[in-house]
Amino acid sequence: MKPVPRATSLRRVPVQRRSAERLTRILDACAELLDEVGYDDLSTRAVALRAGVPIGSVYRFFGNKRAMADALAERNLERYTERVTGRLAGAEGEGDWRSAMDAVLDEYLDMKRTAPGFSLVDFGNQIPVGSRYAEPNHRVADRLADLLSAYLGREPDEDLRRTVLIAVETADTLVHLAFRVDPAGDEKIIEETRRLLLAYLGRVLD
Repeated sequence: MKPVPRATSLRRVPVQRRSAERLTRILDACAELLDEVGYDDLSTRAVALRAGVPIGSVYRFFGNKRAMADALAERNLERYTERVTGRLAGAEGEGDWRSAMDAVLDEYLDMKRTAPGFSLVDFGNQIPVGSRYAEPNHRVADRLADLLSAYLGREPDEDLRRTVLIAVETADTLVHLAFRVDPAGDEKIIEETRRLLLAYLGRVLD
């Protein structure tokens, strides 16, 4: 079964399989409609119709479309984490941080190009919710710091977390620039982003 978002964005956490599958359909419909009509024209009624569920089922989980978009962003982060974890588990040259960073960036770019709704919501960066501490890039950086520390065999100390956060903020800005220049992602900007990240991280991880 596909992962569902954390309880923090839900009015009610699905317990039964059928309820979890209904939540997945709602979020899938939300993602599709975001690509088609954008966030401003998104409505809970349209999501319910696309998902094939009663409108009451949407409100059982979400108070409004903002909460629904946040839940989609959380699901995106879970799926991204799973993809990066899988890449690192099968990577050759275990412990090579450059290979790890290639996986981190490549999986993000692939989701940017292929995952429904991701170009607008991704991990919540363009529709932020919650306190400053819970900003999307902080969540992404914390998750990646844990993954990278395990892969590299080192403690995820404060220095590593700060370094990863700066790298995430930098990559986020430049990747968004690449997709503004070219809807498919400008390859030259992406390669410059990769070089910049490797040069910066090399000062800390080499």
